[in-house]
Amino acid sequence: MTKAKQDDIQSADGVQSADGVLGADGVQSAEESKRQVLYWRLLSRLFSPDEQPALENASVGIVGELGLPPALLDPGVSVDNLVQRFPELAAEFEGLMADKEHEAGDEVRRAALVSKLLLNVFATGSGNVTASQLESWKSDAGWFERGMGCEPGGLRHRVGDEELAKVLANLEGDLIKRMRLREVLNDPALARQLTPSMSLIEQLLHDKSNLSGVALANAKALIRKFVDEVAEVLRTQVEKTSVGVIDRSVPPKRVFRNLDIERTIWKNLTNWSPEDQRLYVDRLFYKQTARRTTPARLIVVVDQSGSMVDAMVNCTILASIFAGLPKVDVHLIAYDTRALDLTPWVSDPFEVLLRTTLGGGTNGTVAMALARPKISDPRNTVMVWISDFYDNRSLITDFEAIHRSGVKFIPVGSVNSSGNASVDPWYRQKLKDLGTPVISGHIRKLVFELKNFLT
Repeated sequence: MTKAKQDDIQSADGVQSADGVLGADGVQSAEESKRQVLYWRLLSRLFSPDEQPALENASVGIVGELGLPPALLDPGVSVDNLVQRFPELAAEFEGLMADKEHEAGDEVRRAALVSKLLLNVFATGSGNVTASQLESWKSDAGWFERGMGCEPGGLRHRVGDEELAKVLANLEGDLIKRMRLREVLNDPALARQLTPSMSLIEQLLHDKSNLSGVALANAKALIRKFVDEVAEVLRTQVEKTSVGVIDRSVPPKRVFRNLDIERTIWKNLTNWSPEDQRLYVDRLFYKQTARRTTPARLIVVVDQSGSMVDAMVNCTILASIFAGLPKVDVHLIAYDTRALDLTPWVSDPFEVLLRTTLGGGTNGTVAMALARPKISDPRNTVMVWISDFYDNRSLITDFEAIHRSGVKFIPVGSVNSSGNASVDPWYRQKLKDLGTPVISGHIRKLVFELKNFLT
């Protein structure tokens, strides 16, 4: 059979789909046939940039029957643009693919809308990418997440969707690598179109030594903006932390604001006069409010090798937030094959990131040599060690000694910009046996551990 004849038959099948298509198992319903056409078109476009005329023509006919705009089938039209032109579609995209009850009879319409989201997000093509194309993809990815029933950026925080979040992060990272970033940064108008993301910051930090002038200034502005945005999110997670434990050895200050009304009444109940209907107080009780002044010492050690960008950015910002809390003494050390004490700049994560050099090997022993002298009061110290732990095996001896001394030791596994956790299995088991299992996943887990220690 010739290809032309095959196309004629496929086209006829598509046109006849409203009346049902005869298959091996009998006659399919019209709705099932239309859905199959839309999904076959989707698969065809995902795996090949070439259009299949029969599928395209049939899909145009189906979309027209549904009263949907033809632009729905054009991957060159962003979801934002589509919604701007057809505002009524916005509500239909929300929760489109969420695990919930959908109205019966709308399967074909949902298939058309789902195809739009999937095609715009997962068919990223090849070749160079412009700043506007990257921003358009990010917007479409946001609509995809809305379709999954969460806010843009929310998939990575939702249990069960971690793998899908990794795929989106990988796609974004690939688009950024294909973008001529230096050319974009040299053009202020194009640079302003960029929205900071972890993938973009990773590229900027790797390339900052090759930038100068306008490009470097624009790169710094993007890093600063991203740092401020992440800091705001982490600050809300840290929320209010206690300023210290009440020191019972210090007598309460006898002022009115410290008066313990309930205790005073309770202790003087024997002085109640039924005749006068009055309580005569012969002794006042006050609340103890003095706090211990010894600061909790937080030592953060971060592996700054190439796979540790997320940890470096997030934990640097987190360290600066805790450094701003009362009575918390924060120290920050970054290392690869060398170690760098960044404590003088711990309050300014932007400056810290500009001083780091991502990439290279890993030697945790040089970092430990800087960190151990900082431990003066083990019971009042927490050490956070962020790494993938693909390191010298002898380092486990130092970890054991730190733990035995009374230091609260918190090992944190690496998480790169694609969301893939990678921890040496040998170290993972050894640290688990030590009673200090490696924390992996979202930064919220580390915030929770630190708050438990500092409150």
